[in-house]
Amino acid sequence: MNTLRLSCSHALIKYLIAQKIMIDGKKMPLFAGAFGIYGHGNVACIGQAMEEFQDELPGYRGHHEQNMALSGIGYARAMRRKQIFIATSSVGPGSTNMVTAAAVALSNRLPILLLPGDTFASRFPDPVLQQVENFTNPTETANDSFKSVSRYFDRIVRPEQILTSLPQAIQVMLDPADCGPATISMAQDVQGEAYDYPEIFFEEKIHEIRRIQPDPNQIKAAAEKLKSSRQPIIIAGGGVLYSEAEKELSDFAKKHNIPVTPTVMGLGCMDRDDPYYIGAIGALGVGSSNSLSKDTDLALAVGTKLGDFTTGSWANFENEDFKLVSINTTRFDVTKHTATPVISDAKVGFEELSKALGDWKAPSIWFDRAVKERTEWDAYVNKESGPTNQKLPSYAHAVGAVYRNAEPSDIVVTAAGGLVGEVVQIWKPKQKNTFETEWGFSCMGYEISGALGIKMAKPDQDIIVFVGDGSYLLANSDIYSSVIYDKKLIIVVCDNGGHMVINRLQLAKGGKEYICNLRAARASNLQFVDFAAHAKSLGANGETVSSTSELEAAFLRAKKSDKTYVISLQTDGYQWLDGTSFWESPTLEVHSTEENKKAYKDFTEGKNKQRKGV
Repeated sequence: MNTLRLSCSHALIKYLIAQKIMIDGKKMPLFAGAFGIYGHGNVACIGQAMEEFQDELPGYRGHHEQNMALSGIGYARAMRRKQIFIATSSVGPGSTNMVTAAAVALSNRLPILLLPGDTFASRFPDPVLQQVENFTNPTETANDSFKSVSRYFDRIVRPEQILTSLPQAIQVMLDPADCGPATISMAQDVQGEAYDYPEIFFEEKIHEIRRIQPDPNQIKAAAEKLKSSRQPIIIAGGGVLYSEAEKELSDFAKKHNIPVTPTVMGLGCMDRDDPYYIGAIGALGVGSSNSLSKDTDLALAVGTKLGDFTTGSWANFENEDFKLVSINTTRFDVTKHTATPVISDAKVGFEELSKALGDWKAPSIWFDRAVKERTEWDAYVNKESGPTNQKLPSYAHAVGAVYRNAEPSDIVVTAAGGLVGEVVQIWKPKQKNTFETEWGFSCMGYEISGALGIKMAKPDQDIIVFVGDGSYLLANSDIYSSVIYDKKLIIVVCDNGGHMVINRLQLAKGGKEYICNLRAARASNLQFVDFAAHAKSLGANGETVSSTSELEAAFLRAKKSDKTYVISLQTDGYQWLDGTSFWESPTLEVHSTEENKKAYKDFTEGKNKQRKGV
């Protein structure tokens, strides 16, 4: 067997470059690029290898380990999991900074390859700089914190271990059922050690993402359940997008006359003009979908993990005859709440289930009700998000102003806080695949960083970011990244003076304003941030506006700009669109206030409507 004597780091990068994937009939690199922040734990070996191979594996300078990994995750989502980014960090704080990003990837079932440095396999220099010491377990390092948030984890303590570890990591990241982050923890000394690697290890390999085929018996059982229903809905999750089953979803809904209620992660699977699109479901969803969910006798859940926001903490389904049919690649998801399971790719699942149903259609009276309720809710949302002269516009006013002026191809991004719910209700995608938010982990700080990755994946489309002042202050360094790498973003900062959606929750639970609201923080020198000035200091364009009409004009200027443009607008922290779904949040049983008492009554009423696991 012919061999190549290489350092472990060079072999690692050489192998990753050799991995390819077919996208739209074109052979592309599986690993599209690498973000890195270098320290003593990765610069001399992995860093040098990446420098030598940078023409084949583009490298990008990160400014915070969490943020650069979030950018990689945003890229993977926009590419529908067909390409993967790498993120490498030094040891200790550099690596643990990526743990949150790993959790985002795990929760959202998205691939990213994390390459944190680790302690020395020899242990001779221990305790090494920036590493914790476990006095009773010397095998543990800070990187063990990745284990609970990685789909695949390995610690490399011999150079030949990558021969088996890397192929396994790739299979996990490309598996439609087990997809998630892979963490390869690289001992510092081993990164530089040499080994005679087989030449065959570096031969080009073209990967494919397999489509899981359904069992005919499961399809038959699901069809029987559907045929017995009179008021069905389809809950369309992110799996519809990853399967590229948008057409199959639309065709299925039309053929069988079933309204579609996407999850937050499934938004973008239909455009607004599709008559079967009724709007998002759940605690962030719209009144029309949540009204249907309360009366539905069967939900066909496709490609969704059915998180608590989607299901109203499982209180949304009040019909005593309610049944659940689930199509999912993941065995764990498909059996939730005693669902009739179909373990399958979404595209194939729709096709096979439709064949089994034949000419069956849900009653027209049910679909007619869905259309009527959608029309009524759209009218409410349009009114609440329309032009206004009020002194402080609401989130809804801000989102509506941008929505009215956005191009159909513009991609909207948001993540945490109160903006998500407002955007989900207002932003009815004008064309498919233009909604790329993060709601699996609801990570503050994803907004700008994730958008950077999405722009890298979709360079010909404008990326619109909605971010609150709290999330902006948490993570904004990728504004600078977007400038130096010519990845223009349009960032709308809705400044409502704190973490006001949590302030809203405080008040809703009968508490008093405390800390979340900046004005209630008892800060001795309270000041508000000039976000436009801050953006300019990072090399972006920036301006502050005071009304929705000014916001609309600024947005049009941003569209014409050749670089990232930040628009800041002060907004009302107390005005929100109506919520139409229960969400379980802890509530004091022993009341401190009369407001507590009312909140607890509402809480128990919601709990009483919950499905208890079945």
